[in-house]
Amino acid sequence: MIQTIGVSKKFDDVQAVNSLSLEIRQGEVFGLVGTNGAGKSTLLRMLCGILKQDEGTITVDGRPVFEDEETKCEIFYISDDSYFFSNGTPIDMERYYRQFYPKFDTGRFYRLLTQFGLEKGRRIRTFSKGMKKQLSAVLGISANTKYLLCDETFDGLDPVMRQAVKGMFATEIMEREFTPVIASHNLRELEDICENVGLLHKGGILLSENLEDMKLHLHKVQCVIPEDEQEKKLLQELDVIRCAHQGSLLMVTARGTRSEIMRRIQEKDPLFCEIIPLTLEEIFISETEVAGYEVKDLIF
Repeated sequence: MIQTIGVSKKFDDVQAVNSLSLEIRQGEVFGLVGTNGAGKSTLLRMLCGILKQDEGTITVDGRPVFEDEETKCEIFYISDDSYFFSNGTPIDMERYYRQFYPKFDTGRFYRLLTQFGLEKGRRIRTFSKGMKKQLSAVLGISANTKYLLCDETFDGLDPVMRQAVKGMFATEIMEREFTPVIASHNLRELEDICENVGLLHKGGILLSENLEDMKLHLHKVQCVIPEDEQEKKLLQELDVIRCAHQGSLLMVTARGTRSEIMRRIQEKDPLFCEIIPLTLEEIFISETEVAGYEVKDLIF
């Protein structure tokens, strides 16, 4: 398990991470989403021991990760802008990482290269962005670590390759102890593969929950209530996150169970009522609006 308690990190006057507490349980696929500049990349770099936190504690399987070589051997980090030797080839990168990861599976590395159509002797600088992303994922899987931290790993991959990488992750989870942590702006991508999601905003964690549980307690409803007084009463009774009108149609996003929300609405004798399933993107927008990050404030 990865655990952070009250972790903070500052760069000069910029507070990148602020009193962040989070748990990532072993064997789950954990998605990390956040607003621009929320601190996702900084957090990942601290989790793998590249950066040291200013305050708080970070432990991996109960051990502090910074300067603990044995613990670091169980974590592989794929950065958004992965570094490769300027004139290097996949062969060179395999030899390099094999020095630091004792369980690196060389045979599997070359099998995966073949499956992804990546030439082992070709200069990486001639690879496309997507090919470099594929190589990073292959190196990460071949390192055989318990934890794989991915920063925008799917960015630049075509749909076929995205499915191939997801399939690779799924196979690892079924066959061994493996926990991928995936930071991404592509919320639809995370919704497909993640069990739990952490939402970051301004260096702090807004929520960290099971994705299905999150959807069970946040609902989007559209309804038509003929009497204005009844509508006002309904909005006072519900835990409203977002509310808008489209003519006579009232659209509400509210916290609570489906049955409780529907009961409150039915008591107001609506002419029409419907619950619409929420996507992760809608949950993200709703929660960040509550935190004061609204789309309308960004439009000039």
